[in-house]
Amino acid sequence: MVIHLNKNVNETKALELAEQVKSIHFFNGANHVLVTSSKLKELPASLQEYTEAFFPTSSDIQLASREYLKERRTVKIGGQHIGGNTNNTIVITGPCSVESEEQIDISAKLCVELGVKVLRAGAFKPRTSPYTFQGLGLEGLKLLAKMREKYGLQIITEVRDSTHVDDIIEYADIVQIGAKSMYDHGILKKCGKTQKTVLLKRGFGTTLQEFAQAAEFILSGGNPNVILCERGIRTFETKTRFTLDLCGVAWLKEYTNLPIILDPSHAIGYAYGVADLARACVAMGIDGLLIETHPNPKVALSDADQQLDFNQFRALYASLQAVAKSVGRTII
Repeated sequence: MVIHLNKNVNETKALELAEQVKSIHFFNGANHVLVTSSKLKELPASLQEYTEAFFPTSSDIQLASREYLKERRTVKIGGQHIGGNTNNTIVITGPCSVESEEQIDISAKLCVELGVKVLRAGAFKPRTSPYTFQGLGLEGLKLLAKMREKYGLQIITEVRDSTHVDDIIEYADIVQIGAKSMYDHGILKKCGKTQKTVLLKRGFGTTLQEFAQAAEFILSGGNPNVILCERGIRTFETKTRFTLDLCGVAWLKEYTNLPIILDPSHAIGYAYGVADLARACVAMGIDGLLIETHPNPKVALSDADQQLDFNQFRALYASLQAVAKSVGRTII
């Protein structure tokens, strides 16, 4: 149950009430909010005189649920808004990893050329093998910050573990929690303490319930700026890297109140299929796309097979306009 306390309830009293009902407490800017188990269906008598509104929910997807907020949340990203009633679909692009200043500068110039507002690239890379490129670390973050200053772009980059989440929060505009870190409670809880936008990727073996409940850790920390990202799940298929779960996206749109971004690059794992998948995603009326591009994918230090070269991305970006228009969306 989600409980909004009366506006005249101060923090000391709110914390006292939270202890009484064994709930999580945060302040949403207007009300102190208590969130307790979804098994609670009736408002406790001890809270009645202090409560403005309460929302029973059917599962522990609570703050992210349409049972709590019927309208989708609006989240600021790239200086503009997605979600809510905006009908905006934002495109985010850039290489898998920051490899050098020259490489990331060329990638930033592509964004400026096309009007893309958000540059993506990893500085800390959670790789499957310890013998592959692990990213430039703090040096990579500083290069991304330099691109923001030089070109006016927003930066999204991935946090690998809780030891450097503070650095990511300091240097990036959007914090990306990758599929391999989705269950890291240290990261989730730290991201709940900031107001920066957080893009949470679905783990490749994660159910929709588990995915949305991971978002609850951020939301219940007091950060409402959460975006879900579907990036493919592991199935029996071996011809593609993962399987992009568009059925799951339909479920998330219906039952959660969070904006949804899709990542077809990681889903298929091969550049040849990214454009078709991206157009299918936009046709679903989603809030954004995350597409990997590289000046020369053949020499990329990570995810070489799935990154588009710049001409491929230019063609894809142009084609998305018509698809978006056909479903009442605007590419931003």
